[in-house]
Amino acid sequence: MKTKADDSLSYFMPGTSGNGVILVHGLTGAPSEMRLVARQLWRRGYSVYAPLLAGHGKDAATLRRTCWRDWLDSVSEAITEFAPEVDRTYAAGICVGGQLALMASEDQRETVQAVGLYSPCFTYDGWAIPKYKVFISRQASWISKMPFIGLLEFSETPSQGIKDERARRLVAGAAAEGILERFPASSLAEMYRLGREMRRRLPFIHTPTLIVHSREDDLASTDHAQYIHAHIGGPSELHLIDDSYHMIHVDRQYRDVADQTANFFESCHAA
Repeated sequence: MKTKADDSLSYFMPGTSGNGVILVHGLTGAPSEMRLVARQLWRRGYSVYAPLLAGHGKDAATLRRTCWRDWLDSVSEAITEFAPEVDRTYAAGICVGGQLALMASEDQRETVQAVGLYSPCFTYDGWAIPKYKVFISRQASWISKMPFIGLLEFSETPSQGIKDERARRLVAGAAAEGILERFPASSLAEMYRLGREMRRRLPFIHTPTLIVHSREDDLASTDHAQYIHAHIGGPSELHLIDDSYHMIHVDRQYRDVADQTANFFESCHAA
């Protein structure tokens, strides 16, 4: 399988079992952040495709020119490109990436067998988020309509979302691999709009779904995971873990996350 000529960040790892999984990175992230989980799944025989979302991998100005529908189109296109390479197709993603994977998979239910949703987040409300930022996050929709607000950018520190010191250092050095250090305010509004649309669709989504969230998540409370588990229209399993922050796919328990994902995909619930 070949990635697009102008995309050097996406990657494909051919497996041996006939199972294949699309791994979707998070907002301001890049396919490189999915490599730890990708390797674990590849060792279990999975073919892995980690696509780059629209607007990502370059800079904040490029990301600002895209919306959540563009990101969703990226995942849908990735599913279409990847499915012929394997016998059974699955999808998983972190935070916004997981929500995009779930929505795109429901649109292609005949193709995608099941989905893994890591640390879902509609708005930032974790224990490490100051109250004023929680308020801003929840008001993102109307704040985004204020003149020039979309030009604002926020810095993200390597310590956010990661409990393990070694993992923090690895992510801190990943700017060359497409992970952005600046967060456009307009993208926060798009994340809110994506979450609103997903909540609207949840009762009509029947794709078997695994939800993995950390009780110690510093950016998003477990309320988001519990809401999805309670309102999704199809079968779902909720697993809460205890020794990671938000970025569970790179933090201390990434092996557990990968194993839970593969076990769910291979279970009768996802048959």
